[in-house]
Amino acid sequence: MEQVMRRLCGSYVYWYNTKYRRVGNLFQDRFKSEAVEDDQYFQTVLRYIHQNPVKAGLVKCVEEYKWSSMQEYINQAKFVNVNLPLEMISCDREKRIEKFIEYTNGINEDKCLDTDNEAKKRIMDDEAREIIKMECTIKNAMELQQFDCKTRNRYLKTLEDKHSLSIRQIERLTGINRGVILKA
Repeated sequence: MEQVMRRLCGSYVYWYNTKYRRVGNLFQDRFKSEAVEDDQYFQTVLRYIHQNPVKAGLVKCVEEYKWSSMQEYINQAKFVNVNLPLEMISCDREKRIEKFIEYTNGINEDKCLDTDNEAKKRIMDDEAREIIKMECTIKNAMELQQFDCKTRNRYLKTLEDKHSLSIRQIERLTGINRGVILKA
């Protein structure tokens, strides 16, 4: 799996960098995996995965994200075997889906290979773009790449410290390599 992900990501990065005339890494970290060895952790991981779009600010609740397997649990399953997870949630066939949705949307402190500092308030990408444009007095966040090193690094540090933008978010919105941001 790791080899497949490396090749897939490498091909995509090459295409993306060529299309947008940029260089460097596109993704922050390499693909990671970890064993799921008990039912409790399986449920935790399933909820964590379904909640990722909510935590990223893409949707307000898990049911709204159309690219997740959540629709398989709510509607008729076509691709995913939903029986085991639903049976773990409830023995009552009539209430399984309702309890699964409630469990999946539940507020929690789940951690699964999560290394980000969750204490920081998450800023949506649209808001972050505006912060970058206003702070750096530019029209497009990608223009930050064109500044001289000293000025660029000063802005990067300000975006991190003053505005609490994450390194990952700054990298994604400006196209500046993570290593450069870390050294700023």
